[in-house]
Amino acid sequence: MLRRILLALTLVVALPVVSSADSFTAYGPHLGFGQGYDQFVIGGQLQWHEIAPQLDFVPSLDLGLGGGATTFSINGDFHYRLATRSTWQPYLGGGVGIHFNSIDNSGPGRDASSTDAGGQFIVGADVAAKRGGRFFAEVKIGFGDSPDLRALAGLNFGSR
Repeated sequence: MLRRILLALTLVVALPVVSSADSFTAYGPHLGFGQGYDQFVIGGQLQWHEIAPQLDFVPSLDLGLGGGATTFSINGDFHYRLATRSTWQPYLGGGVGIHFNSIDNSGPGRDASSTDAGGQFIVGADVAAKRGGRFFAEVKIGFGDSPDLRALAGLNFGSR
């Protein structure tokens, strides 16, 4: 029950921010690995820059494959960009996610599925890529019923 209340509260807070913002400012794919089910993860994200000073809203979709399970996740993350004098732009963040799991228990009638909610702490950095866009790498440390750890890398391209 507490998870549902937390998720509903997060959506109530995030929706006005997104609706008042212009269209997304960046988009792109990412891939990596997840620990918990030991999965290969592939996905994509949108990014709204500067919804508040140095704060970005980054919703994403992930598909985790392997480890005897398939996981589809919908995430709503926030990244706070740290000021540096480097070409790398580090950020810290957090977010919530809904995770749809399908687990293969190797036997007829033994498969299981679940829908879980949880959150994640995020540490990452991005840098301008030579051919446009921005390369990023991040680690998501899950809490609640989120995957324990996800390490991702990807590219974001500017919209329009």
